[in-house]
Parts: sequence; structure tokens; C-alpha cells
Amino acid sequence: MTVTSTLLQGTIALIAAISQTRTNGGSNMGTLQAPTYQPFLTNNPIVNGWPWGSKTTSNSDPYTGLPNTGVIRKYEFTVARGTIAPDGYSKDMLLINGQYPGPPIEANWGDTIQVTVNNAISGPDEGTTIHYHGLNQQNSEWNDGVPGVSMCPISPGGSYTQTFQATPYGSTLYHSHYSAQWADGLWGPIVIHGPTNSPYDIDLGPVTINDYYHTPYFQILEGVVGVLRSTPAGLAAVRPASDNNLINGKMNFACPNADSNTTTGPCVNNAGLSKFNFQSGKKHRLRLINSGIAAIQKFSIDNHNMTVIANDLIPIEPYTTNIVTLGVAQRSDVIVEATGDPTDIVWIRSMISSGECTEPANQPLALATIYYEHANQTAAPGNNSIAHVDNTPPCENDDLSQTVPAYPIAAGNPSTTIDMAVNVSINATGNLVWTINDSAFHADYNNPILLLANAGNTSYPLDPNWNVYNVGTNTTIRVLITNESPTSHPWHFHGHEMSVLATGTGTWDGTIVNANNPQRRDVQIMPANGYLVLQWESNNPGVWPFHCHIAWHVSGGLYANILEQPEQIRQYKIPSTAFQNCRDWAAYSGNHLVDQIDSGL
Repeated sequence: MTVTSTLLQGTIALIAAISQTRTNGGSNMGTLQAPTYQPFLTNNPIVNGWPWGSKTTSNSDPYTGLPNTGVIRKYEFTVARGTIAPDGYSKDMLLINGQYPGPPIEANWGDTIQVTVNNAISGPDEGTTIHYHGLNQQNSEWNDGVPGVSMCPISPGGSYTQTFQATPYGSTLYHSHYSAQWADGLWGPIVIHGPTNSPYDIDLGPVTINDYYHTPYFQILEGVVGVLRSTPAGLAAVRPASDNNLINGKMNFACPNADSNTTTGPCVNNAGLSKFNFQSGKKHRLRLINSGIAAIQKFSIDNHNMTVIANDLIPIEPYTTNIVTLGVAQRSDVIVEATGDPTDIVWIRSMISSGECTEPANQPLALATIYYEHANQTAAPGNNSIAHVDNTPPCENDDLSQTVPAYPIAAGNPSTTIDMAVNVSINATGNLVWTINDSAFHADYNNPILLLANAGNTSYPLDPNWNVYNVGTNTTIRVLITNESPTSHPWHFHGHEMSVLATGTGTWDGTIVNANNPQRRDVQIMPANGYLVLQWESNNPGVWPFHCHIAWHVSGGLYANILEQPEQIRQYKIPSTAFQNCRDWAAYSGNHLVDQIDSGL
């Protein structure tokens, strides 16, 4: 019997055996009570019917044309340990305000977001940070949330307030950038309302998909960075298999030696699946987010097609597909028309790809259910729920020619080109490291590179493994990454959207796909033993992280910094709170051993 058929047989009874509080704490994501999202938040000045006035996806540059609304959206996050059971297996996790997934952040394009992060992690203590993925932090990189780069970690018992503009617009996520903490639950969705290029009736909000590990993140890291690749367990250490796959923080799990009638044990069968409402004849927007750690996801809805309207935070010319591929931290906004009958129930599926992507998960298939308005909400989909056949490449994004940004920007000629070679090896101490040009990154939490650059120090004598590439005053940056490793990598750049000029296996032949308007996004999958060609405009002075987004790989050092416009960095008036946060961390780390066994990121 296949894994899929076993799961389907095991989910016939969809009344959860344990409560939402036990599976997900204070979060209501994945329940039929979760609210839908309105087209925009209403307490903004409205011009021509919208907070962004007459700006559209095709007539306004999403990076330079943002509206300044003057509205501040305030959030307060308390990070602390808590025990929950998203799939029935009880685990000590890192929760934000007692919720998993963490509480959504919502704003209109051009609003100011202000998040106060309180570090209440204890038993043991840990530092922490929060990074707001894909939000460009124009002139505010000290709020980007990368320890040792843009800020010091927030010390245990400490607080730090991050303030930045909501731009670009669309669907994204926030997550800890301190070691691999987000594997233990420290993440949540972000919705930035803005213009849309395709009409819809109902916004169902974020649909998060993530590979999920029962083992605590630090214990996995000890294996990832400490096991030689020559040992039998070596490849599994490079790409450790997850235990499960979740949608909106929920899924069932076949507990070993568990009594399916038990509801109080450490592992409970039938923990419950996420559920969604559909209305016949209506068009529904789903904000798909791969919030996972290492896995490429293949998302589909039985019997239904999806119209993709945005990838990452970039509106695109809509195209129709039945399977959406999402690498780690990639997002796709899709519109799904409810073409079924009012009594229909159908499966949502997301399958973890294996092969050159990651080790096969113990349970790779995530399931959720869609209920039409007159469906029996305690029943499971029957034989009428038919899965799509997956003929998409298992470890790559769709062909670049399929994605055409709604606002066109031509590639242009680069003013400088950087060559990077990615590999994996064993260092002098016998630890496994991931390298860029033979160098593995290692953060110094007490000396953030941005703060040093602000003081005029751009030579970085403290640690040559900071992997800083100084592009000076060059205006158009091209990077050619050659992947000499046997696995794919979702590549991410902070502070910018990347034009993806080419990707493939073998050697790049110089061909650019759609040079007049290439695909742009902030994460792109680079295939195993292949290449990736990226380009961007140097319009955001800073020290910007450029890295693989697989937690275990960036922990192993697969990370570089791009230093842009260093003289302009010196002109920044960085708030005194950033320096006070570093003084607080220095006081804490001076009296406590910080067990930084990985890159720190």
C-alpha cells in the first residue's frame, strides 16, 4: 500500500481527536472559523476607491512607486517555549504569542509596520531575531532581523522594536533568522494588500505548507554539521528527512504503538486536518506560502485548476496550472474558481519532492479538505475527489518563460559580474560545511557587519569567513552561481527582487530568457549540478544576505553578503536602539556561553 493510500484511508473520520488549542495553541488557522481577508484595511485615506489610489500592477513600479499612507500597524510578539502537537505528536516548540503558526501580520501597501519582539525563551535561554522575508527594508536594513549582519540578537529577557514600510505588496512570511529556530515553530504569515491584476470574490488568506520535524532543531543541527559525508548516514545528514508535512500547521500522523482512541498521550492519532470553505461559482484567492525548512512542495487541489497571479511579491500575467511548485520560502498567489457542486468535498494536497531535492520524508503528503457550502463538514472526500497527475520537474521551478511580470523591467547590461561556486565539503575540524568559493560563512553575533560599515569599517579584518562581496558604486549587479553540489538550492536575496535571467543543468551558454522582462522574485530554485544567473539594481545601500534558504544548508555556511554603496551606508542615521540592543547582547553573552555550533543564521 502506498503512503498516499494509507493516509487517505486513515483520514476518513475528519472529526479531530484533540482540540485546536492542543494542536496549534491560540491560532485559528486551518479551521472553518478562520476569517477571510478583505481587499484592504479600511482605516487608510482612500483615493479613487483604494488606499493606493490609481496605482495598478502594470502602471506603477512596485519598488519606487509606493504610496506613503502615514498609517502605523503595531504588533507585539512574545517568543516563548510551549508544548503543542500540530500532528498529534507533542513537541516543545518556540511559539509567538502562544500560536503556531505565528499570528498573521496584515497591512496595506505603503503602511508602516512596527513589531516589538519580546524574547521570553527560557529553559534553556536563547537569543532570537525576526526577519520579514521579501520586504525590502529600503533605508532600514537595521530592522532586517539577521544577527551578526544587520543587528545583534535580542537577548533573553530583552525586547527590540523593528519599524519598516510595507513594500512590496502581496503574500509572504516572517521567521527567526537566529540559527534554525524557525524549524521549531518561530514563523508566521504576512499579507500586504495592494493592487491586483485578476478579479476574485473571496480571499481565503494564507495557506502555509511546511515540512515538519519531531526532533528539536538544535539536535538536528548537531547531526547536520557534525556528521561526515563519507559515513553511511552522511547524505541524510546533509538533507535530513522530515517526519511530516503540514498545511496551515495541521496534519495527521500515524503514531507508533499508539492507541487511536487515546487523546491524552504523547502522540495521538487523528489530530485533525486543516479545513477551508468554498462557495459555488465564486473565485477564491489562496496565498500559498512554503514556510518550511528544506522541502520543495508540489501543491494541488483535486478536480480544480489554479490561476497563478503572483510569484513571491511580484504580480505576473495570469496563467493556469493544476500543480504549483514552491521551494523553501517561495510564495504563489492563486485564484481558484469553485466549479463543483454545492455538496462537494475535495482534497487539497501538497507533496514533498524527493531525489535531488531532499531525503524522502517519513510522511511526504500533506492533506487538507475543502467543503462547499452544503457539504457534510464531518465527512471526507469520496471517489469524486480526483488527484492531478504530476508531470512537473521534481526539483526545479516551472520554466522561466511561463512567468511574465505585470510591470515590465528589462534586464539591461551589468556593470559588474560576480562568479560564485557552491559546494559541500569537510573542514579542518572534521565538520561538514557548505561553501561559496570555498568559504563557509560564520556570523559574529557581537559585531553586525552593517553597523561596522556604518562606522566606515568595510575591510572586515575580524573574520574572513564573513564572505563579503563589495560591489561599490556599481549600479547593475549580475551573479552567476555554479552549483557543484548534488542537490538543489532555493536561492534568496534580501533587500531586492532578483531578475532571474537563466537556470539549468550543466554550463550556462549565455542565453537570457525574456531579456525585455525576465521573471523577478526573491527566491529561485537552482538545480543540482547546474547554474543560476541573477541580476538586480543596486538601489538599496546595505550589507545584504545572499543565501540558500534551506535551514540546514545556511546553518552549514551557505551564505554570502553583498555590500552595496558603502559610502551611502555611512550616511545612515541608525537608531540608538540598535546599538543599545548590541550592548544588551554583549552584557548577556559576556556572562553566558552562547553555543553557536552552526553559521548562526
